[in-house]
Parts: sequence; structure tokens; C-alpha cells
Amino acid sequence: MSDKQKTFENTKLKIDEIVQRLNASTACFSGHRSQKLPWGSHETDERCLAMKKKLRGIVEDAVQNGYKTFLCGMAIGFDMICAETVLELKKTYSDLKLIGALPCKDQDKFWSSENKKRYQVLLRQLDGIRCVYNHYIGPECVLERDEYMIKKSSLLIALFNGKKGGTMKTISYAKRQGIKIIVIEP
Repeated sequence: MSDKQKTFENTKLKIDEIVQRLNASTACFSGHRSQKLPWGSHETDERCLAMKKKLRGIVEDAVQNGYKTFLCGMAIGFDMICAETVLELKKTYSDLKLIGALPCKDQDKFWSSENKKRYQVLLRQLDGIRCVYNHYIGPECVLERDEYMIKKSSLLIALFNGKKGGTMKTISYAKRQGIKIIVIEP
């Protein structure tokens, strides 16, 4: 092996090591949209408030165990609640990072004006954005976004009602990738 090849291999190993360390301190979220939640969009419902309290405890435990970066799909429902939870915890843990992992730049195209406003407020507070596609091309862009988040994480925090759908696919993918999964039942 030439010196140039050895240098390349050593550099590649160092980069792989850095990526592993980054993944080890990164968690992501997956969960249902409002319409699949028992409380719908009524976040003052006592069931939603109990879930938010449980979520906060789980995220804070993750932070205490070395997780510093959180990837969030920023969809209506559980994702937005997760983003708000991390942003609230950033007031205590200033070294936390919240990255939006968007399936497409126009994911809010058909949302209500209220959800669009909430989304825009959250986007402005993110530490970064990773966008899979410029425009919605179909459900595959959402699945690609979810796979991206799993590949970059070592922990998935999911709100899952046990029914088929995107969250079930994301949990199954996370299991195949061997990352830790914490499931919250709605």
C-alpha cells in the first residue's frame, strides 16, 4: 500500500469515527400527525398534557445521557411538540442543537394558516435544516427523510399507536439499523 493510500485509509477511518461519535449523541423523533392522535389537535387535552410531560422527561434523560443533537421532521402533531420540547430544554441546556429534517421545502403547502404560522416560528429557531427535496414528490420523500434521521441517530423517540403507517415503518427501519427505540403510547 502506498503512502497516499495509507493516508486516505487513515483519514477515512477518522471520518468514520467522527460520524459514529456524532450519531452516538444524536436522537430523532417520529410520531403521528394530529389526526391520528386521540386528542386530535387539542393539545390542552389532559392526555396530550400527560404525553408532553412524559416526552419532556424522556428528552431530558437523553440529554443527561449525552444526547446533544435532536433531529425533527417538523410535521404537524408529535413532531412540532417534540421541537417545542427541545427548544424549551435549550433554555436550561444551551449546548443542545435542534435540526429540522424536512421531506421537502414546501411540506406546509396545504396546512392551515395556524399550523403554517406555528411551523414558521419553529423553523426560525432551528440550529439547522436538512431538506430532502425541493417539492413534495409523494410519500417516498417522507420515508427518505425518516431514513435519513435514523441513519444519523442512535436513539429514536416515537409516539406510536400500534397501527400501520409512517411511524410503524420508521420504527421497523430503526430496529433493522439497531438503534435504541423509546416508544410512548398516546
